[in-house]
Amino acid sequence: MFEVKVGCCGFPVAREKYFADFDLVEIQSTFYKLPRANTVQRWRSEAPLGFEYAVKAWQAITHRPSSPTWRRSGLKVKGKSVKQYGSLKPTEENFKAWRLTLDVCRGLEAQTCIVQCPPSFEPSSENLANLAAFFKKIDRDKLLIGWEPRGSWNQQPDLISRLCRELDLVHVVDILRMYPALERPTAYIRLHGLGRREQNYGYRYSDSDLALLSQRLSDLKPEGVKRVYILFNNVSMFDDALRFKRLLMKSGVP
Repeated sequence: MFEVKVGCCGFPVAREKYFADFDLVEIQSTFYKLPRANTVQRWRSEAPLGFEYAVKAWQAITHRPSSPTWRRSGLKVKGKSVKQYGSLKPTEENFKAWRLTLDVCRGLEAQTCIVQCPPSFEPSSENLANLAAFFKKIDRDKLLIGWEPRGSWNQQPDLISRLCRELDLVHVVDILRMYPALERPTAYIRLHGLGRREQNYGYRYSDSDLALLSQRLSDLKPEGVKRVYILFNNVSMFDDALRFKRLLMKSGVP
């Protein structure tokens, strides 16, 4: 059976309205700052039965404290630990950040966690060593981990494929730009808009874009993909995701 789950990166509308139309959301706020345990419990309890949360991993694991996203979060790191965060370094600071992220995933009963690396995390020998050491050591607790490399990584699909196979990762992509480097039973698609740049959050998807997206998904069936997550991440994501969901339902895709 081939199943597609459609949702948004974050709640673009009131949660009650969102729950009425979708059964999947990717929590974005966890990337900037992890919520308290009681907040996580509230999020889980207010969602309807069968609703699925996916979680975006805390930036402390992937982004250096000098990153603009750290400044946006209001978090500050001082002293020697500044050099211990980010870049998937196998440090105690990063492993603790992962454990805290995993606690949120457990509280939300999430099946998937997305680890997004910045373009500055290039496929250098040091970063490759860090990536392997980090993912080989962490406790996953049966969690599916999606890895979204950016920048120059996209020119090396064979390298991405090998790493995903060796480290048991799902290659997270925008399938309107490229196909996953390694096909697995689960595919995870994040749509950031089209254009020259890698992300174009102001983009609104046309009917022809959504028709092409549906065709790209059907291309995954012969490769053994059983479940596909589709997450829209643009200013009109609620409307675009709803239009796409209706398109799939009209064509009979479960």
